[in-house]
Amino acid sequence: MADERTFVIVGASLAGAKAAETLRAEGFTGRIVLIGEETERPYERPPLSKGYLQGDKDAREKAFVHPESWYAENGVDLRLATRVTRVDPSAHTVTLDGVDELHYDKLLLTTGSRVRTLDVPGADLTGVRYLRTVDESDALLAHLGSAERVVVVGAGWIGLETAAAARKHGAAVTVVEVADLPLQRVLGDEVATVFADLHRANGVEFRFGASVAEFRGADGKLRSVVLADGTELPADVAVVGVGIQPNTELAVDAGLEVDNGILVDAALRTSDPDIYAAGDVVNLDHPGLRRRVRVEHWANALNGGKVAAKSLLGDATYDRVPYFYSDQFDLGMEYSGFVAPGGYDRVVFRGGTSVADGFIAFWVQDGRVLAGMNVNVWDVTDDIQALVRAGWAGTAVDLVRLEDPKVPLGELLG
Repeated sequence: MADERTFVIVGASLAGAKAAETLRAEGFTGRIVLIGEETERPYERPPLSKGYLQGDKDAREKAFVHPESWYAENGVDLRLATRVTRVDPSAHTVTLDGVDELHYDKLLLTTGSRVRTLDVPGADLTGVRYLRTVDESDALLAHLGSAERVVVVGAGWIGLETAAAARKHGAAVTVVEVADLPLQRVLGDEVATVFADLHRANGVEFRFGASVAEFRGADGKLRSVVLADGTELPADVAVVGVGIQPNTELAVDAGLEVDNGILVDAALRTSDPDIYAAGDVVNLDHPGLRRRVRVEHWANALNGGKVAAKSLLGDATYDRVPYFYSDQFDLGMEYSGFVAPGGYDRVVFRGGTSVADGFIAFWVQDGRVLAGMNVNVWDVTDDIQALVRAGWAGTAVDLVRLEDPKVPLGELLG
């Protein structure tokens, strides 16, 4: 018997594309409509600030989740350059571009996030860049090819990856950050210092405890970045990376529960039984962490889309250990786990702190591993995540053995 149901996915993102793929893989034969505002088909964002921005020409094409032909071949109605302007839960409809209504039996919101912008004089000058979309990455890459002086505003992951890419292109780079260290809120002082030292060793200059007061230019083009203390930094390009905010407007208008993202349970269900959400936009009631958390990284979209699809078809639980990775200069790292700012009592370094030699850092509270980051040490993610899951369950480990590289990680849980 034919499945007459229509599943609509709002957000032609990594999460949305993976949800569509999983629906078909799980045997769903009904109608799938995948709607996105961008003109590009679904793609992954990490290459935009990593390989592609550093000059890997193949990275752009590799970023796309599926070949262009995949959608038609798998019966996925992909509608690009289309904006959903309203969700009506009572009528089970979405409105497209303020005009056409489309019925859904179940709806998945994968609307993602958008960059936070700086509202200062000169913010509209040519040369003031953000990095979130393929188009923005294309424009920034073209600009970095000729830039001599680059100012990066914000020392988060995007900011540091952009700084590394700009240095590879030969530009002088200054990073402006309101905190005292890069990634300080995420990693704490102990590990943030490693990243500060790495970038300084590669010629990056930092201005900590600083904020931007103005972008100053001539003839519509950026010429300098003026800090709050009056310091003027010459710049051909300024890349702003001061965070993202979830696209929750549709959910709010539809009456869904929203608080720093769309509130979902462990099955990625919203407060409406026929509406689900996945990716950057969700604030998940995480069963392992026993708290709500909004994760903004690639793996959350990749895996969240898959679980959301299974939830649309029945029962599924999203309990993945949060994970992300980064590449900067000669540092490659993977991070597994979650630590609230200041929510640990010790960092245990396994193998020192030398980037060249490689090491693992563990964030620990009361002997429980909350998170681990492997730097230039590979094939240990499964073991680190097992330690994190044990920590969620209340299991402490011997910190002396945790610190000792001679003790296999797999033996720490006995």
